[in-house]
Amino acid sequence: MGTPDFSVPALDAVHAAGHDIVLVVTQPDKPRGRGRKLDAPPVKKSAIRLRRPVIQPVSLRDETIRQTLRTAQADFFVVVAFGHILTQTVLDMPKHGCINVHASLLPRYRGPAPIHWAVINGEKETGVTTMMMEKGLDTGDILLKAAEPVAADDTAGSLHDRLAVLGARLLCQTLDGFAEGTIRRVPQDHSLATYAPLLKKTDGLIDWQKPATLIESFIRGMNPWPGAFTFWGNRRLKIFRTEATAAATTAPPGTIIKSAANELTVATGQGRLAILEIQEASGSRLPVSEFLRGFRIAPGDVLD
Repeated sequence: MGTPDFSVPALDAVHAAGHDIVLVVTQPDKPRGRGRKLDAPPVKKSAIRLRRPVIQPVSLRDETIRQTLRTAQADFFVVVAFGHILTQTVLDMPKHGCINVHASLLPRYRGPAPIHWAVINGEKETGVTTMMMEKGLDTGDILLKAAEPVAADDTAGSLHDRLAVLGARLLCQTLDGFAEGTIRRVPQDHSLATYAPLLKKTDGLIDWQKPATLIESFIRGMNPWPGAFTFWGNRRLKIFRTEATAAATTAPPGTIIKSAANELTVATGQGRLAILEIQEASGSRLPVSEFLRGFRIAPGDVLD
């Protein structure tokens, strides 16, 4: 059970390891792009490539879908970024339970956006966890963990890609551990739990009152989606890459303090932030030097 790109390495790895994938369950096709044509989720495309049967339920509460799941007679349901909540009825169907691959070191960063928030919060390390699923949100017993460093230039996108591969590897180790009888379930310490809430497009608005280092991490954590942005007058500017410095400034946060041929520096609540890659709403993503050839942003201008 999975839907986006993050799920594909896990499906491919389980198939390559020789496990019998009796059914793939994913979200329905959705309209995408300017033409709004229906497009299959990445997991469906992978299932077709692997010649595995696939269903796309709108809801797991549909009795026909539930009967299909029962008929599969699965040893495990493996859930990787599926997008549906599993009811207790569904959780109880497989012979040995439901395994989830979660992109954090649980109990930290429970919830739907653990990769984004690990980068936004400036974590130096995160990872993946396999756990047994229960009705609570990411509260089940831990099976295995694998850590991954967060590099100083990591974006949510680059970290996502590494964790997807790491999670696929850990999933296969978990299935092997069950087969060999070496897996030990470890209850989570709920007192250490933190939450990684779902992000919306509007959450990408930059708060220039914050320190430059925190804004820099925020911008990386919002890249590629939902994207960090600010406003210059009535123009919406999307910012992809920056560099924070501790140099003090007396200018109000959000004020452009330097604008040269290849440099655009903004005052923050603490320190300065040099913008390196930027995009105007109707334009392309550009190095700041190319952007400034088309737009005259002057010192003293304010970003909101």
